[in-house]
Amino acid sequence: MVFVKRLVQLDVDSTFIQQEAIELLAAKAGVLEQVAAITASAMRGELDFEQSLRARVALLKGLPESAIAEVQMEISLTDGAQNLVETLHGEGHSVSLVSGGFIDIIEPMIKTMSIKYYKANKLEIVEGVLTGGLIGQVVDRAAKAEALREFAKASAVSIENTVAIGDGANDLDMMAAAGLSIAFNAKPIVVEAADLAINEPSLRSVIALIGV
Repeated sequence: MVFVKRLVQLDVDSTFIQQEAIELLAAKAGVLEQVAAITASAMRGELDFEQSLRARVALLKGLPESAIAEVQMEISLTDGAQNLVETLHGEGHSVSLVSGGFIDIIEPMIKTMSIKYYKANKLEIVEGVLTGGLIGQVVDRAAKAEALREFAKASAVSIENTVAIGDGANDLDMMAAAGLSIAFNAKPIVVEAADLAINEPSLRSVIALIGV
């Protein structure tokens, strides 16, 4: 059997991890209800992602930087996520993570799991306080697709051998670009667009679905 190297790219919030990290931050800032309403609308594709993200982050203005470390302790991997990464790496495949959330929160987890390819948004912090702004280009649906192509090239994987896994409208471009797309407990618009769908709270079936 000829070995075919794959790149499996996953969305982070509500896919690779169980939570929406921005909502955990919002709870600490006392603005959870406002942020959750904007998040839900954006995930359904009713709002432009960048505008909605900036609106949500603006609500976090004044939150102390220490809240980031607290949220890092609160996030939990989706069932099967660690085994998926370990299995793929062990078999010579590559894994990438892309997030409309924040690198500030997920970077320690990424490094612990030796995930080489990742892209997420960066919170602006001045004198130990969140300013309500972001640093650099926003990771939106177009940026996630761009990352898939970039990481595929970097890991010497042809685009037809890539797999994209996500749950929201922000994942549609990378799923369209990938050789195989999997909707994970996804919104109807995503399920309709995907090649395959997982409707259980675990990533354990991914290995069988992609045939590695």
